[in-house]
Amino acid sequence: MDRRSFMHGMGGATMLSAIGASAQAQGSKKKTSLYRLGFYYMRQGDQGARMNKFLAAQLPLLKKIIPGPLGIFTVFVGPHSPAVVTLAGYSGFAEMEAATAKFQNDPGFQKAVAEMEEGAEPPYDRADVVLLQATDYSPEIVPLREKPKTARIFELRVYHSPTQKQLRALHERFSGAEIKIFHRVGVHPILYTSTLIGPNMPNLTYLTPFANLAEREKAWDAFGADPEWIKVRKESIDRAGQISSQISITLLKPTDYSPIQ
Repeated sequence: MDRRSFMHGMGGATMLSAIGASAQAQGSKKKTSLYRLGFYYMRQGDQGARMNKFLAAQLPLLKKIIPGPLGIFTVFVGPHSPAVVTLAGYSGFAEMEAATAKFQNDPGFQKAVAEMEEGAEPPYDRADVVLLQATDYSPEIVPLREKPKTARIFELRVYHSPTQKQLRALHERFSGAEIKIFHRVGVHPILYTSTLIGPNMPNLTYLTPFANLAEREKAWDAFGADPEWIKVRKESIDRAGQISSQISITLLKPTDYSPIQ
């Protein structure tokens, strides 16, 4: 494992300063305005166990330096498996850069990474990082008071829009009638974002927990058949065309040690 790649995945990167002051000003409106998704891709074998052992051991440090929501998940349905996905929240760019510095200077973290680098192989093959900006209508992620007896599943959806104009129309539809319909049928996303840095831009990315696969299927079936949704979708297409051209879906399970459960 490359120490720098892990710190970029969890702590921050100096490239953020190049995004621009306008994005930073917009993000500062919310307590948690920026989220980083880290994707760590592994081969079949013991890499997954080693990666989880490493992250579990580093959890006290991660919780100390990451001020916002923190989630660590494994992929069980998606384009690449096995994989570990991390979600870290911050109030702004300065907070992320401060977290980077704390990673770099922590002796325990440096020692743990050095020990991993001395092994026969790293705990993952490659990593991707996506920087997300919370929308104005995105709720603040609130941890559960008690860990569920049966682990929930989380659905990560990415809706790609061909243009920024169509993405704005997609956000307008979500923040209007669509979320109300979501809640009525049992879909309760905990995060709505736009991607600032990452693939398939522009896009809307959101994260939804479900009690289990059966509840997920039931909720989405109800949504698809909902008369109001059918009406809202038709009106949206008539007004702005097909504003979402591609959908990517990844199903996640929180690790036993993940703060988000």
